[in-house]
Parts: sequence; C-alpha cells; structure tokens
Amino acid sequence: MADRDTLALPLEVRARLAELELELSEGDITQKGYEKKRSKLLGAYLPQPPGVEPSLPQERRTPVTPSSSSRYHRRRSSGSRDERYRSDVHTEAVQAALAKHKERKMAVPMPSKRRSLVVQTSMDAYTPPGELHKPSRDTSSGSEEEGSVQGDSQGTPTSSQGSINMEHWISRAIHGSTTSSTTSSSSTQSGGSGAANRLADVMAQTHIGPIAHHSLKRKTIPGTVENGNSLRRSCEFGSELTWQPLETEENHSAPPDVTTYTSEHSIQVERPQGSTSRAAPKYGNAELMETGDGVPVSSRVSAKIQQLVNTLKRPKRPPLREFFVDDFEELLEVQQPDPNQPKSEGAQMLPLRGEQLGVVTNWPPSLEAALQRWGTISPKAPCLTTMDTNGKPLYILTYGKLWTRSMKVAYNILHKLGTKQEPMVRPGDRVALVFPNNDPAAFMVAFYGCLLAEVVPVPIEVPLTRKDAGSQQIGFLLGSCGVTVALTSDACHKGLPKSPTGEIPQFKGWPKLLWFVTESKHLSKPPRDWFPHIKDANNDTAYIEYKTCKDGSVLGVTVTRIALLTHCQALTQACGYTEAETIVNVLDFKKDVGLWHGILTSVMNMMHVISIPYSLMKVNPVSWIQKVCQYKAKVACVKSRDMHWALVAHRDQRDVNLSSLRMLIVADGSNPWSISSCDAFLNVFQSKGLRQEVICPCASSPEALTAAIRRPTDDTNQPPGRGVLSMHGLSYGVIRVDSEEKLSVLTVQDVGTVMPGALMCVVRPDGIPQLCKTDEIGEICVCSIATGTSYYGLSGMTKNTFEVFPMTGSGAPISEYPFVRTGLLGFIGPGGLVFIVGKMDGLMVVCGRRHNADDIVATALAVEPMKFVYRGRIAVFSITVLHDERIVIVAEQRPDSTEEDSFQWMSRVLQAIDSIHQVGVYCLALVPANTLPKTPLGGIHLSETKQLFLEGSLHPCNVLMCPHTCVTNLPKPRQKQPEIGPASVMVGNLVSGKRIAQASGRDLGQIEDNDQFLFLSEVLQWRAQTTPDHILYTLLNSRGTIANSLTCLQLHKRAEKIAAMLGERGHLQDGEHVALVYPPGIDLIAAFYGCLYAGCVPITVRPPHPQNIATTLPTVKMIVEVSRSACIMTTQIICKLLRSREASAAVDIRTWPPVLDTDDLPKKRPLQIYKPLNPDTLAYLDFSVSTTGMLAGVKMSHTATSAFCRSIKLQCELYPSREVAICLDPYCGLGFVLWCLCSVYSGHQSILIPPSELETNPALWLLAVSQYKVRDTFCSYSVMELCTKGLGLQTESLKSRGLDLSRVRTCVVVAEERPRIALTQSFSKLFKDLGLHPRAVSTSFGCRVNLAVCLQPHRLGKLAEQGTSGPDPTTVYVDMRALRHDRVRLVERGSPHSLPLMESGKILPGVRIIIANPETKGPLGDSHLGEIWVHSGHNASGYFTIYGDESLQSDHFNSRLSFGDTQTIWARTGYLGFLRRTELTDASGERHDALYVVGALDEAMELRGMRYHPIDIETSVIRTHKSITECAVFTWTNLLVVVVELDGSEQEALDLVPLVTNVVLEEHYLIVGVVVVVDIGVIPINSRGEKQRMHLRDGFLADQLDPIYVAYNM
Repeated sequence: MADRDTLALPLEVRARLAELELELSEGDITQKGYEKKRSKLLGAYLPQPPGVEPSLPQERRTPVTPSSSSRYHRRRSSGSRDERYRSDVHTEAVQAALAKHKERKMAVPMPSKRRSLVVQTSMDAYTPPGELHKPSRDTSSGSEEEGSVQGDSQGTPTSSQGSINMEHWISRAIHGSTTSSTTSSSSTQSGGSGAANRLADVMAQTHIGPIAHHSLKRKTIPGTVENGNSLRRSCEFGSELTWQPLETEENHSAPPDVTTYTSEHSIQVERPQGSTSRAAPKYGNAELMETGDGVPVSSRVSAKIQQLVNTLKRPKRPPLREFFVDDFEELLEVQQPDPNQPKSEGAQMLPLRGEQLGVVTNWPPSLEAALQRWGTISPKAPCLTTMDTNGKPLYILTYGKLWTRSMKVAYNILHKLGTKQEPMVRPGDRVALVFPNNDPAAFMVAFYGCLLAEVVPVPIEVPLTRKDAGSQQIGFLLGSCGVTVALTSDACHKGLPKSPTGEIPQFKGWPKLLWFVTESKHLSKPPRDWFPHIKDANNDTAYIEYKTCKDGSVLGVTVTRIALLTHCQALTQACGYTEAETIVNVLDFKKDVGLWHGILTSVMNMMHVISIPYSLMKVNPVSWIQKVCQYKAKVACVKSRDMHWALVAHRDQRDVNLSSLRMLIVADGSNPWSISSCDAFLNVFQSKGLRQEVICPCASSPEALTAAIRRPTDDTNQPPGRGVLSMHGLSYGVIRVDSEEKLSVLTVQDVGTVMPGALMCVVRPDGIPQLCKTDEIGEICVCSIATGTSYYGLSGMTKNTFEVFPMTGSGAPISEYPFVRTGLLGFIGPGGLVFIVGKMDGLMVVCGRRHNADDIVATALAVEPMKFVYRGRIAVFSITVLHDERIVIVAEQRPDSTEEDSFQWMSRVLQAIDSIHQVGVYCLALVPANTLPKTPLGGIHLSETKQLFLEGSLHPCNVLMCPHTCVTNLPKPRQKQPEIGPASVMVGNLVSGKRIAQASGRDLGQIEDNDQFLFLSEVLQWRAQTTPDHILYTLLNSRGTIANSLTCLQLHKRAEKIAAMLGERGHLQDGEHVALVYPPGIDLIAAFYGCLYAGCVPITVRPPHPQNIATTLPTVKMIVEVSRSACIMTTQIICKLLRSREASAAVDIRTWPPVLDTDDLPKKRPLQIYKPLNPDTLAYLDFSVSTTGMLAGVKMSHTATSAFCRSIKLQCELYPSREVAICLDPYCGLGFVLWCLCSVYSGHQSILIPPSELETNPALWLLAVSQYKVRDTFCSYSVMELCTKGLGLQTESLKSRGLDLSRVRTCVVVAEERPRIALTQSFSKLFKDLGLHPRAVSTSFGCRVNLAVCLQPHRLGKLAEQGTSGPDPTTVYVDMRALRHDRVRLVERGSPHSLPLMESGKILPGVRIIIANPETKGPLGDSHLGEIWVHSGHNASGYFTIYGDESLQSDHFNSRLSFGDTQTIWARTGYLGFLRRTELTDASGERHDALYVVGALDEAMELRGMRYHPIDIETSVIRTHKSITECAVFTWTNLLVVVVELDGSEQEALDLVPLVTNVVLEEHYLIVGVVVVVDIGVIPINSRGEKQRMHLRDGFLADQLDPIYVAYNM
C-alpha cells in the first residue's frame, strides 16, 4: 500500500481499488480474486525490484518514509474494509509480518479430535497416504505455479524407516496444499537443510491439512489400519523422496530434550540407525516398532509428537541466565531488564490547563431550573424524538410534556410510595432506573422526575434473565446503594420474567425491589399547590453511573449536582452548542457520552435529540445518516462501530448529504483503533458533504466524565494530530515515533484538548502518582469540578482514584486540589493535543512489558482470512499463571469453518502477535458463534468470559496453548551434584549430626511348637493329627452366607488326593511347575497344598474373565508359558472356558500343557508325601504384573515361605483362637500369603471374601466383619474405594441392619505403592458412625523382592496390654519442592507446597531396611529420599524368567552398599522412600522408626533435572475440574503427557486443556507437552487398583486409546 502512495496513482485507479476493497469486505469476491485484480491494477505503477515476481504484491513493501506517511494518512483509500478495529496499515503490517515468518518455518502438530466433536470436516479433500502415488513434481491449487517440492533423491529408504516417510509425507502434504501464492524457499536450498526446513514447515500461509485429517481418521476408513500399518504402505512412493540427513553426522540415540532452552543446531533431525526394530511390550495386540532413538514408527501420534519436539527444539527466546539455586527454594527466573530497551529521555511534563470556563448570563443555576424554564416558556419545543424499528418517528417528547410528567413522577415517588407517616422514598435516597434501550422518553421523564424529587437515580440495564452476565454484580451495586424501589416503563415491566403468581422474581444477587411504573396513566396528578423545590446546584449527589471493572465487579460513580451542571456548561462551551440545535444520538442514553449529550446538556440548551435505538441500528446501520440528512442535524454522537456499519451498508444510499453536520462526536475516540473507522468514513463520505474537521473524537471515563474532546473548527488547513508510534517503545511505556520497523506501529489520533476549566497531567500508572516525562506514557489525571466524586460506599478505592495528588520529581505535590484518575493511558503531545493509547483496564503486563488488549485484538482481526472470526466477538485478557500475566485470546468462529481453517488461522494469529508485539500468546480458544456472554448492548462481557475460561465452562471448539513459548520464568533446571565419596559421608555424618537412614523390625524371638517345622506341608500334617476338626478356612458368597469351609483334616485329605492325581494323571516329576487357575476360594488352597505334597512347584494364576476373554486369556497363557508350567490344574467350568471357541480366537489353544480338572478326584492317596531334601529349594512362584507393565515372577524358597509366615504371625499375633477376615485377590504378594499360607502356619480361622463378590454386594465385607466380630481384617485399595463410593449414602441403613465395626482393631490395606492417604481418611470418616476407630486403618508395603516389608496391625486402647503394641501410624507433611531434589524437608500442615505422607506400616520382625542412593549405591542420611533396600529372611531368592538376565537379578536381589557396611547383602525394592525416627516407642521401649514410601523408581519422571512422582501431578490435575475423574501422566521424549478421563459431555473436553496446563505449571513448574482427553475407564488399572501408566503410554503411541481430544501444547 505504501508504494501506491509514494507514486501518485490516478484517481480512477484509486476509485477502482476502493471498490475492490468494498467487494472483498462484502464477500462479493474471494481473497484470491481480489489479490489478482488488485495486482493487475497496480502492476503498471509498481517499480519491479529485481527478482520479485509481479504476482507477489503482498510479500514485500517499500517502507513508508516519514515524509510520505503524513500524506499517506490524510489520503488513505481504504474503501470499506471489514474492520473497525484495524487500519489498512495494520493489516498490511500483519501480512508482511506473516510473510517474514515464512523464512523460518516449523511444522506444528494439529490437535486431533474425535469424529463426534468435529462438526464439519471436508473429508473429500483428503487422500490417505497409501494413495499418494503422485508424480513428484507437485503443483498447488493456487493460480500460479508453485516452486514445487522436489525430492532430492539419492537412495531408497528401507521399509523399517517408516517414521521417516511419515515425516516426508507430512512435510510433503504441507506443501502440497498451500492456498495462496507463497513459495517456500526451502526447496531451492542445499539438500539437507531443505529437507529439514520441509519437515519444520510453518503455518504462515500453508494448510496443515492432511496431518489433521490423518489424526481424525477412525477405524471406519479403509486404507488406515488401526495400528498405523498403513504408514508402512506409504513407503512405496518413497523411492523418489529420500530423507536427507543434516550436515552434522550425529546419531542422537537418546530422545531429544526439549525442556532446555538452548540447542546447538537450529534443528536436529533424528536419523534412525539401520533397521533396528525392537520388540516392545505389547498392548492389546499391537506390535510397537521403534527406531534407534526410541521413536515408534507405527503410529501417527508419535509422528505428531516428533513434530512437536522438532518445533520446540528451536529456541524461541534467548537462553535463561544461569544463577545459583538454593536446594529448596527453586527461584523462578526474574526477567532481567533488557539493556537495549528504550528509556524515557524527555523533561518532566507540565500540567496542562484548559481554557477558562466562560460565564454566560443566561446559563441556568441548575439543570432542573433549565427544565422548568424551557417547560414553561417554550412547552411546544421538541425535546426528544424516538424511532421505531422501521426508522419512523414513534413519539415526540416536547419540553412541556417533559416538565409536567417529571413533576408527576417526582410527586408520586415522594408521596404515593409507602404511607404518609412512613414514605418509602425520601429525598437523598437511591432508586434504580430500569428502562430498555428503545424507550429514551420514559427514561428521560423518570430521570428528571428523580432530580426534581431530589432522589438519586441509578440507571442500570434491564435484567433479561435471572442469570444474565454481570447482572448479579449490578444487584450487589443496588444492594450497597440501599435501593428498594425500581422505576420502569409499562412495556419493560410486562417483559420482565414473572413467577406463576405474577410476581417479579428476585434476580440473583439483587435486593428485594418494589417495581414502580412511571407511565403517566398509572400516576396520580399532583395537587395544584404542590411544586418541586428547585435549588441552585450544590454538592448533593445528582445521580450514580455504574461502571464495570476489569474483574467484573460493578461500582457506582457518584456525580454531584454541581459537577453535573459544570460538565454540561463545559460541554456546551467546547462543542459550541446553541439553543434549538438538532442532535442525532446513537449511543446508550443511560450512561457516558450518550447521557451527557443526549439527556443532560441537550436540556440545558433546549436542543432537539433524535434518538436511534440499537435495535434499529441492527436492522438498518445507515439509519443515523438518514436521520442526519432528514433533520439537517448539526451534531451526531456515534461510536466507531456505527461509522463502520454505515460504511458497510451505505451503497444503496444515493442522496446522502452530510453538509449540515458541524460536529460528529466519536465517543470511543479514546480507543486508538477508532482512527481507521474515522479515516475510512471520511474517505467515503467526503464526497457526500462531510468535512474533515467535523470528526471530533473525545476521551471520557465514568470517573472523570469527559476528559478531552476535539473542538469543531472552521479552519480546514489545520489537519488533526497524528502519531505513528513504535509498539516496541509503547510496551516499555516510552513514546518513540517509529521510522525503521514499519511492521509494529500504532497510529493514534488526538482526542482534542483539555476541557474548559480543567487541569490535566499524566502520572506513572503504578506506584506513587509521579508526573511522567514528556516522552513517557502514563495515566491521564484531571482536576476539575466536572468529575465524579467517589465510588459509592467504597472510601478506600475512592481515595486511590478520586483523591490523587500528583508529585513532581522532587516529591512536591503540583496542586492543592485533588486529581481524578481517568483510567486512560496516553500522553500530551505538541500543541496541547491529548493522545490516548489504551485503557488501564486493558493493560496486560507480561515479563515487565505493557501490552494493550485493544492492540492485540486489532492484530488478531487483521489476520487473513479476516472473515474467519466475527468482528467485535473477540476477547483478550490476561490470567496469572506462575507469577506472571499470560495472554488469552477467545474468539467466536463462524459456523462454516473447518478444522484446518481454524487451526491455520490460530497459528497465524500467534505469529502475527509474536512479530508485531513481541509477546507470546499463552492460549488461543475458538468458541462456536454466539456463545460468549454478552453485555446488554451486544459487546462481549469480558470478565464473565474470563471467569468461564478459568472455571472450565467456556466449551471452546478449538484450543491452542503455547506455554513453551510464553513461560520463560521456570526455575533453572537442576544440575546433579558430583558424587560424595565415603570419607565425606562419614565426616558429614559426624559434623551435621545426621544419622544414616536405617531401621529394623524386632527379632524373630524364641521358637514355638509349630516353628520347629521347616516346611508348610509338615505343619499341615501336624495340624491334621493334633486338631483335625479345627476350622481353618470359611468362604463366603455374595449373600454373606458360608459357601464352603475346611477343617485341618479335610484340607489334608483333599491335598493328598490332588497329589495322587498329579502323580497318576499328570505323570509329573518332583520340582515340575503346575499352574493353578482357580477363582478365589477353597479349591485354590487345596490345590496349592496338593502340589506341595506331590513335590511340585505351584504358580497361582488369575482365571480369564468369561466376559472379556480376548484381553484376559493372553495374560494367563503368557504366565503359563513364562513359568514353564508342565500342567494346568483348574475347575471343570474354567477347563471348558480354556477350550472354548472364544478362547481359540484369542490364543492358540493347541499349545496348552495338559489341563487337569480337580472337581472329580481319585479316591486313592499317594504312596508317600514328598518332603524336600533342602529347605532352600523352590516352594512356589509368585507372578505379578508391576505398575510399569512388566510381568515378573519371583522365586520363594521353603525357608523364605516359613520365615514369612512366622514374621506375620508375630507381627499380627495370630493363634488358633483368632479369626481374620480377608478380602484380597489370592494370586500374588501378601494377598496370596494371607489367603493360602498363614492360617495353616498359625492355625487361626480365615474368613475369605472374594473381592469380585463386592461388585454385586458392596456391603458384603463390612457385614462379614461385623457378623463374625472380627478384630483383624485385610483388604485392598480397590475394595476400600468400592465401599467408600458404593456405601457412602447407605451408612444409616447399614446401621439399622446392625452393622457394627467397633470391635475392629486393625484394618490393613495391602498395597505396593505410596499409601493413599485421602482414601484411607475418607474411609475412616465415613464409617466412624458405624463404630470404626479412626486409628484402626493402616497400610502395608511389599514389592517384588520382598512381598511384605511393613505391616502395621495397631493395638487400640485396652487391647494394647495384651501384647506388643505398635504406635499409631504417623502422618508427616513434606515440602514437595525439596522432594523433587531427593531431599526430605518436613513442614507444617497446610503450608504451601506441602504433601501429606502416611507411614507405610510397622517394619516386620526380622526385616532390616536402609535407604541408599539408587545411582551411587551409597547409604543416605535420613533427610534424603533414596531407594529402600531390605535384608530379611523372607526376601525372594530371585526373578524366575526364561531369559535369565543375570545382571538384573544380581543387582535386584544381591546388592551391596558401595561404602559403609559393605558386607550385608540387600535386595533393592525399586521404591523411593525415607525413614523418620519418631518420638513414639513400642512395647519394648525402642524408638519407633517409620518408613515412608514415596513412589516407584521406575515410574518417577526425570524432568528438568528433578524427580517427579506421577501421583503428585495427577492429584493436582484431578482437583482442577469436576469432570476429571481420573488422570495418569507419563513422559515421552521429555514431553510430559497428561491423560485425563472425562466424566461429562465431549463438549467439555477442550475446557480441560488450559486448566490442566495451568495447574501443572503453578504447582509443579512443568510445562505439559500433550493433553489427552479420553472416556471413563480408558486408563488401565491392575487388580490391586494401581494405574498401569506404561501400558497407557504404549496404547497412546500405538493410537489405541480412541481419545476424545489430543492437544499438543506449543
């Protein structure tokens, strides 16, 4: 555009250009057509720089030189482009900025949505990769031939490099679908970087289409296999497109770290090493292929993540400064001031005084006096004409009618409300005025009625519904003003919502109101002798104007009668109003400029107001121009919006003549972007008689009333003031006239000079009100009689706003009179002209730089395609995350836009804002059309929108978060300290008095009668002889009745029969392995002892689930194979299930070992019962799937098994007369030991409750505990959760059924994880009413190498004397930030960053524990977090695996400390924890050592050099939104992936993305890379109720989760 003006363009060309722009804004031609025609028109006049094609008119512009810019501004041929909020300069700046961006391109992964969430997608535009057999010369859909992407082929990729071809396909697809004529320079560069650029292609003007489509594909589309195998097929066309390595020949074998901010190369492209495809754990039936650096090939998810990683690797901001970080307080990076930032250099400003307020003899002493005067001397003079929606005059209010009706209203308010003795309203009381925008006459009568009655009117909007946006806050204002009466019109009263009885309901937050209709026919006539008391203007409050603050709260600004009158006089003088002038008012007449000119000043001067309602403007935007012509109006009051609308719709108007206008007041002239509407309007209507000097912007605020207004001059030679300011300078609060960088400028127009009788100055926006320098931006302050005086009822805020005493640099006040802050940011320019650059309310301070919301809106609206979002339906605000403000943009998108359009527009907006404002946008959200909360006049209700965003109920349809770009104040990543040698540890211990963290349970003590036996099989035989009829086991069914029971003798006999069968039918040798596939019950126990009698090694296996064979049977098969079982023992039903048709579909059933069913046993006994020769031989194998998804079997010898049982017997004081209730899965770990072994060893009776039965009867376990008067019970977290959720509301009915838990003294949760403190506490609280002692609940801790390290049976109260009492479980609070550095720092409950941890139970007898450093294997002090190592007689003796990975085994089971006690052999648990010596003592008088388990080492995530535990992040995430039911996190190539389960409509899915990102940043200082929203039940959980995060990760990467939404944070 600039170059068009530096050359003189002929008039007809300019006219044609204006027409073209109009056609484009009307949507008559496409953007492409417009560009084509425009370049054709300009082609002849543009000097061609060498090498620039004529078809690139938008790419390169010659900069506007200062000399040409003034000319340029005056004669802008901007036609009627579609925005109020944008001057053409800005649009072009944005286009140019985006064009610059094309040089450095990056591919941004587009979020993927579930089909049901995508309203419309153009599927036809998509070719699946398998069908991309196109020639490599690829022309785009653009009108000109593109520089096509050519494959620089130098070899053919092997098929195992599928991921590469995926990248190819992506980068190629990006190029293949560009829309406008943009050529990427990357294809012409040298091979390598060309390929890199191609991968990292930016969205500047390119679609990111096919990637998106690929991510939207569901199983239904042929050509994409669910596994992502189609990507392998896409290799077929790869021969001509070879992936070029970078010049740096490095093989990055580790995944790239994207969390640091520096990078040696601009981009690193990972090269796969040959064709290494490792088999990884399977998830369902998916093979996961990986390249050498661990990037899986088979999934489109991983391709996107790779893309994201590549995008993030390019550092956006300068690297963070290094600085010392204390171990605990991770300091957040403080933004250091930029040494090159512009600083103010001017002298201190001088306050500016307006002209004297002239004294005119016939000015009335008060406004009521003026009304009385005109109402009596010229009653026929028209005061106000109202319009209907067709633009016809509806009603003319004369001064006579206004006077008599106002008197009538005044009389009725004072005398007809309440009783004579107790009137409801007295002079000085506040009353609400509730009138619709189309009834100014009724409002005017009521307003003047209040003035005459000396009551204070509070004009407010009509509440449309009970939950109107912002209406609640208005209610608070009315309540604080003590309003009890609301005046309203008949029509409005009828339209208010009513209850069935016809009452008007109380609106939310509103006080109780009496609604009073002011129509004359409803009022009684005042008596002849009654007259209102008309005084001179004084300091009483005249009216209260409401004002909405940035945070949504509503304040009332009080205006006194003297201020009201003085303001009217000042406006009359400034605008040169004369009697009987006609004025057209489009503005809201209840407040601000509309009220001051259209209701108040007009009456003072007996003017005639033509009021145009908003409803008419909507139907006919030109109506105000027609009325100016029709009434030959001298003055019009409009907003830039009204000028803009008139521009868009003026074409049909032939006979428009605006020569009568002497003043066009632009009410929002203080918005710097109003200039474009003023220019465009002048441009079009100059030919229709509009003069340039008529346009008069003004600056006003509720507090200061009118601060400045441009005077209508007759001097056509003096052009209005213009400033072209550098946005960069403005962000530092400094005025710099921009010369060099034409892209980021703000063009501002003056808003005239100071009001008559006022004094104006500019002060620093924050801190003490010190005068600014002449080249600084500050807040404008005004000292005048004609301003507001207070915020009603808020003395503190009033003092800060209305009683400001500006200071000079030396600290002296500049005036004895107080100033009022206007809330406007600006400066006073040459010639005393006032310039406004923004509002305090729209100010956002990011990284110490100031940005204005209006400017950001303007930039967003200037991004092509401009029609993409609705004008005026865009909100920009900041939210505070991690100690800084972050910018959020919310816009309404048009209903016909596709996913790609949205995503592309969003990407461009991000770039444009980054280029022009040098600030990152934290979140960009698009919502469906018409869903943002509105203000009464149709704008967006900003604070309400922000509120919805923060509470997660905005329901956007597209979200793009860019935390990686914006958040630059994270703590510095932790550098690991060098290793500490043994010497310094010893010295350190002595010096700092820290004890080494070690502890042990008590000794195993003396041997009792049954302890002489080495083998459980011998114990059982002994019990069958000595106490044959003693019941060992009772099994309950779901009704709570006894399904089965076993005495010592029955169990022995049954075991003998099974042993005989194994020998006969199974032909098994001793030492062979037998898989026991039984449901939880008594058969399982008998089969176990049968195996011991026969000398076989049993393995308990959970049977397949009949409803879910496909996923459960392969696990059974896997355990049977891995354990090398020679045969399977099971029941008849399961036997049939294993051979069923469904089973054969899931696994190959022909390869099962022999299956024996134990339902019909032979009658014979074995020849002899096997007795092992060596107690260290294998007793049984314990197989379990760990939380990381690894199937691990451990070997338990006879010695270990007996030691284990003895340890538990001592700890829990088990003996034959005791009863214990067990509700656990009997397949592995402590659950199996308690279910099958302990009763035989200790002789107590076990009441067995299968957890699966609780699904049909949740109360089963607790009822059994109560019925059998059990003192000790064991359960799992899943059982506890089932009871808490399922019985939460039934405690009363359970109490009436006689449920009593008062006898329970220990309820132990068996687990292999950090104790779930919230669950145990809610369980205790819930069942406290049923007698459960709060201290009864405790936890245990076991792991693979040692099935039970801790087990805490508490002895309560009197019971404690009977034996060794353990102390209560202690809870400590640790600092979560210290924990990330592997430090333990205790804090008080409730302190910030505190994490409650519960002790994991008392250490079992015979167990020793030490805390060791997992890397160096050195012992640690008790203030350190380290790996828990155990030494005990019941440690498992090793892993049982086919492969026999010796190094792993020796490490886990036979580790020694690197220094200190290097002799003892320890087993490594793989769990991190710490020990604390507590103040408590146990029965033996020893100090009690508490063990706290923090989390599994395998699951801990190393991010930014710190150690995070998934559960902590998950807890934070679950708290953020009511619809998040479960959450799991894991890392992938150093990106943090958060998966949340959504319990709600899919529309809520996108609400969660910002909330999740915010909370993880705030509480953990981590940036979330990917947010995945899935359905309930997708996060896999094992039988113990633990999350299987690695399984989930594999499923996510193999694309099997079917997510509702996946967001890739930038």
